[in-house]
Amino acid sequence: MSLKKWWQENLKVKEEMFTFRMLKVKQYHLLKEEAGKRSAMYLQELDSVNREQKSDQDRLDNESRKKNEIENMIRQKGHEKDEAIKRIEKLNEHIRKNELSLEENMKIQSQLEKDVGSSKGRVDDLQRELESVVEQLGDARVDKHEDSRRRKKQEIVENFKRQFPGVFDRMINMCQPIHKRYNVAITKVLGKYMEAIVVDTEKTARQCIQYLKDQMLEPETFLPLDYIQAKPLKERLRTIKEPRNVRLLYDVLQFNEEINKAVLFATNNALVCETPEDAMRVAYELDKQRYDAVALDGTYYTKSGLISGGSLDLARKAKRWDEKQMSQLKAQKDKLQEEIRELQKKSRKESELNTLQSSIAGLQTRLKYSHSDKETTQKTIEQLEVDLEKLEEKRNKFEPNIVIIEQRMAERNKEIENIKENMNNVEDVVFQSFCAQIGVANIRQYEERELRTQNERLKKRHEFESQKNRITSQLEFEQTRDTKTNVLRWERAVQDEEDNLEREKSARERD
Repeated sequence: MSLKKWWQENLKVKEEMFTFRMLKVKQYHLLKEEAGKRSAMYLQELDSVNREQKSDQDRLDNESRKKNEIENMIRQKGHEKDEAIKRIEKLNEHIRKNELSLEENMKIQSQLEKDVGSSKGRVDDLQRELESVVEQLGDARVDKHEDSRRRKKQEIVENFKRQFPGVFDRMINMCQPIHKRYNVAITKVLGKYMEAIVVDTEKTARQCIQYLKDQMLEPETFLPLDYIQAKPLKERLRTIKEPRNVRLLYDVLQFNEEINKAVLFATNNALVCETPEDAMRVAYELDKQRYDAVALDGTYYTKSGLISGGSLDLARKAKRWDEKQMSQLKAQKDKLQEEIRELQKKSRKESELNTLQSSIAGLQTRLKYSHSDKETTQKTIEQLEVDLEKLEEKRNKFEPNIVIIEQRMAERNKEIENIKENMNNVEDVVFQSFCAQIGVANIRQYEERELRTQNERLKKRHEFESQKNRITSQLEFEQTRDTKTNVLRWERAVQDEEDNLEREKSARERD
């Protein structure tokens, strides 16, 4: 058999097979129509059930959509609540820091107000006091040489105080006449003890003496309180009526109680009188006993019979009390001036106070707004909690409805499956012979496999036919343009498409 004849016969077989398959498709559609008529009752029932199912599906979708919207709102509200809580925490920290700063600044402000407020009035008082001290000082002058010598001697006492705790001071620095009229009399009686250094014990006195020797300084007189023998004060001498104005020298001195023994020792119950005559009378003629008595001018009658009058040297020494007062006034003047300077420094703190007050006002304003913000945020949290509770209630109401719908749809799905099974049974009866002829178990198998494949082939064949027609048209167009190259190219394209079409037919026939 020639190749051409074989090819023609083969092609004929393929065309017959194709024709057979097309007849089967036509038969399928006729049987399908018959099956539809027989299962019309089931189809109507299926349509009705499907409509109900679709209605429930729409209700389910609607309920699910609403539920999702509620859940989205719950998430959004929950996020807003979390952010509000974080803001509350930040505000609490901000408030805590500002309150600490405010408390600290208020304390500083209180102190500055005291300093500034009290300093203004206090400066005025001190200025008046300073003017009084300067007036008392007047034009008084102290011998520079004598003043220098006394300063040096006082430095010695200060050195003693630093090295030996039991050192008090010089007697003249620790007591003071109650009136200047007694200056000369007191100076006469105290004598060398006026410049004596009062110490607590004999041991301290010996340490001071050794220090003077080591430093090669002038000797000093010491009154150790544990060593000196002071006679008790004779109270009856305080009641002398005649002569008038007779007083114990002890009583016209002001001093601290700690040196009482030293004063008793130095005054030794001596009496001070107005005149030398009164002093002599008291010393030798009073109640047939003898006493030490001194007149205001310094005339001194001792009970032993010695008499010494006042002198220029005594008057000079008595001025020590005035000079002492002068030194005290100078010290007071220096102290007042220093205190005024310190208070003026405090007065200059007024600008610092103003700045601080502005800072406090700013802190108070920030705290006010922070508390207001916190209160508003707290109310927002409370409202969000109410909203969340309501949303949770709404969401919980959707769940039962969704469950009911889903259960109803599940039951209806079973009903749909039963109806479809009944319809399949009808089809199986109608297509029984057809399925046997084509070798399939049931018509569904044919529909799923054969018809789908057939449809795909028809679709592809249509695509090839369309492509072939397009190329043929293009070829004819190119031929009219007498473009040989293009004609050949399109002839090859047509041949390729014909070959593809033939291969497709062959593949279909094999299937």
